Amino acid sequence: MNSFKAATTVLLALAAGLCAIAPARAEPDAAALYREHCAECHAESRLGGIGPALIPETLTRIRGPVMEEVITHGRPATQMEGFGDVLKKDEIAALAAYLQTPLAEIPAWGPDEIAASREMAGDYTPAPAPVFSADPMNVTLVVETGDHHVSVLDGDSFDVLDRFATPFAVHGGPKFSPDGHFVFIMSRDGWVQKYDVWSLKEVGRVRAGLNSRNIAMSHDGRWLAVANYLPRTLTILSTADLSVVKVVDVVARNGEKSRVSAVYQAPQRKSFILALKDAPEIWEIATDPAAGPFHDGFVHSYEAGMTEALAAEKGLFARRRIAIEEPLDDFFFTPDYRNLIGTNRAGDRGVVVNLDVGREIATLPLPGMPHLGSGIVWTSKGRRVMATPHLREGVISVIDIDDWTVVATIKTGGPGFFLRSHENTPYVWADVFFGPNRDVMHVIDKETLKIVKTLKPVPGATVAHTEFTRDGRYALVSVWEDDGALLVYDARTLEEVRRLPMKKPSGKYNVWNKITFSDGTSH
Repeated sequence: MNSFKAATTVLLALAAGLCAIAPARAEPDAAALYREHCAECHAESRLGGIGPALIPETLTRIRGPVMEEVITHGRPATQMEGFGDVLKKDEIAALAAYLQTPLAEIPAWGPDEIAASREMAGDYTPAPAPVFSADPMNVTLVVETGDHHVSVLDGDSFDVLDRFATPFAVHGGPKFSPDGHFVFIMSRDGWVQKYDVWSLKEVGRVRAGLNSRNIAMSHDGRWLAVANYLPRTLTILSTADLSVVKVVDVVARNGEKSRVSAVYQAPQRKSFILALKDAPEIWEIATDPAAGPFHDGFVHSYEAGMTEALAAEKGLFARRRIAIEEPLDDFFFTPDYRNLIGTNRAGDRGVVVNLDVGREIATLPLPGMPHLGSGIVWTSKGRRVMATPHLREGVISVIDIDDWTVVATIKTGGPGFFLRSHENTPYVWADVFFGPNRDVMHVIDKETLKIVKTLKPVPGATVAHTEFTRDGRYALVSVWEDDGALLVYDARTLEEVRRLPMKKPSGKYNVWNKITFSDGTSH
C-alpha cells in the first residue's frame, strides 16, 4: 500500500512537471485570420474592396464588444456574414482587436499619386458614330458583380453588344456623359473607369481615392466628382482624359476632417451636393465658373464695395456650407433640385433641407431606416409623390413632396432596397431584398398605391433592382445570384418574355433614363 502511494505520488509529480513545461495554446494569429476570412471582401491592405475599409478611421462606431458581435453574427441589411460557426471566441476577439489597430502607414493619396495611377488604353481609338446598329439611347449596362464585368445590352433585341471587365467591386451607379457617349464606373477601392459606349472600348482608368463611395457627373459633362472615405477628400477629375483637376480636403467648420458619404449631381443648380459622414453640414460645390461668392458665416453688408464678412469662395468649384442639426445620409432630391431629404444617423426620420435657403424646413416620421437614395417620383391622384423603401421594415413610405406629409404606407413582404418605375407604365416595381421573401418582386399601382401582383420567378433566389427600356415597354429584373439571370418582363402584361444567364447581375442602367433623369429612376 505504501509503495502504491509512493508510485502515485511520483506519477502525479511527473504529470505536474510535464504540465508546467508544456507550451500554452498559441495565441490566435489575427493577421492570418484576416487574410483567410476577410481579405476577399475588404482587401489585403484593409483599405476596402467589395466591403468597406477595416481600419480605425472607418470603424469609429464599431468597437470592442460591438465589433465582436458583428464578426460573430454579421450585419443586417448588408452582405456581411457571421463567422460564429467558423471562428472560436478567442479568434474573434483577436480579429476584432486587430481591426482596431492602425495601419503601420496610410499611403498618401493626393494629386501626384492619383496622376501616377492613371492608365489610358493604348489600343483605344474613338469611333465617330456607334459601331453597332442598335439605338444608342436604348443601351442598358448590366453590372455583373459575380465576376466583375459589365454587359452592354441592346434594349430592343436584348442582344449583348459587349462584355468588359471592370475594377474589383463596382459600387454606386455608373454615370453617363450628357450625350450618352461615355460612361464612368467606380469601384470601392477608388478606381474610376471610362468606357466609350459608341466604340465599345475602355478608354482608361485612374485611382481617385483609397476607399470611395460613389461618383457624380457635372451638369455640362466636363467634371467627375469622386466621394472618398479615405483620404477624407473629394476628388474632381476631368472627364476628357481622367486627369486630376482638384482634390478638396473635406474639413468641417470646427476644423475636423470628415468622410464624404456620397456626392450627387444637381444639374439645375450647376453643382455637386455632398453628404458629410462626420459633420453636421451639407456642402454644395459649384460647377459654374460664375458661382458665388459663398461666405462662411454671416454677412454684415452686401452693398457693392462694402461687404463685411469672413472669407468667401467663388467661381468654379467654390464651396457653400449648409449647417444642419446632425449628419444626414442617403439623399433624395425633388425633381427641381430645390429640396433634398436625408435620413438621420438613427435611421428613424427624414429631414427635408431646402437648398435655396440653406436650412431644414421639415421632418418626416420614417422609422426602419428609409433607403432614400432609391426614392422615385411619380404623379398619383393629381399630386406629386415620392416613395422610399426601408432597410429594416417591410414597408414603403409614400410622401407628398408639396406639403411633406406621409400619405400612405404600403406593407410589403419584407425590407426592400430598390424601387423603379417609368413615365410610360402605371406600375412601381419594388423588391424585397432582405429576409425570407427575398425571392419576390411586388408590382404596385401608382394610383391606388396597392400591390396588384407579386412575382416569384426563381423560388429561393434573390430578385432585385428593376430597370426599364427607354420607352418603358420592358422591365429588366436581376436574379441576384452567382448563377443568376437577367429577366425581361413585358411591363404591361407583367409576363416574362426572356431570360439571359448572367453572373450575379446587380444594377442596370439605361442610357436614356439616366441622362434624362427619368422620374422612375433614382438619381
